[in-house]
Amino acid sequence: MFEFPSIIRLPLRDAVDAAMDWLLNNLGGFFDALGWAILQVMRLFETLFVGTPWFIVVALAFFAGWKLLGKLSSGIGFALMLLVIGSFGYWELAMQTLSLVSAAVLFSLLVGLPTGILMARSDRAESVLSPLLDGMQTMPSFVYLIPALMFFGMGKVPAIIATIIYAAPPVIRLTNVGIRTVDREAVEAAKAFGATGREVLLDVQLPLARESIMVGVNQTTMMALAMVVIGSMIGAKGLGMEVLLSINRIEVGRGFEAGISIVFLAIVIDRLTHAAAQGKKRKK
Repeated sequence: MFEFPSIIRLPLRDAVDAAMDWLLNNLGGFFDALGWAILQVMRLFETLFVGTPWFIVVALAFFAGWKLLGKLSSGIGFALMLLVIGSFGYWELAMQTLSLVSAAVLFSLLVGLPTGILMARSDRAESVLSPLLDGMQTMPSFVYLIPALMFFGMGKVPAIIATIIYAAPPVIRLTNVGIRTVDREAVEAAKAFGATGREVLLDVQLPLARESIMVGVNQTTMMALAMVVIGSMIGAKGLGMEVLLSINRIEVGRGFEAGISIVFLAIVIDRLTHAAAQGKKRKK
């Protein structure tokens, strides 16, 4: 009597499975081409980060922290964090993780910025896409691994695809909010001087919405880092794989070192992107 009646059941599971089968049977070539393109971009980033000598990366982190945050201590702190990661023996794995994050963020921005602009310029698009973004942000991150595995198999590509889906919503939302909150008088003034819709967008709205958009980039980057670690479950290499191995083998010390490395990498990325969002300059 108190059990939910079994006759009432929405066949959502069957519909989703049927849709996935149709996509695999009819668009397999498209997904293969997409996976190949993503893999090439990923390899470019990996060549850049892994192939760059460690001391140059440390020096660049020091210089970026000093210039963007305006404090010499920030640059020293970033350099020390990277040196600690290297001292654990995780330098190459950290650079692989950074490569995955960079590729995922690049594709997230390529998708997210135009989508955010579309939402800002169309109330109908906003009403349609907002619930979709709600679902993307609240869906458990592990769920994204399932379709990524089906379409792209094991490895780095499905991890990047799942990361893009998980990390893109913040930049989409904040691009939309940033453009919509631009002073209407500035927009009307530009139109009064004969500016086209494209010129208003590029010369007025986007520059004035820069801070909001950069905050979205910061949040997307941090979410990408979190998801890339989870992506180790489907074959993505990097620091996440070390965490996964330490769990399987119950090696507490190994897991602690890998976890600290992820934390330090996250701090460096967060502080630098946040400083870029705030437009901080070096203090004299």
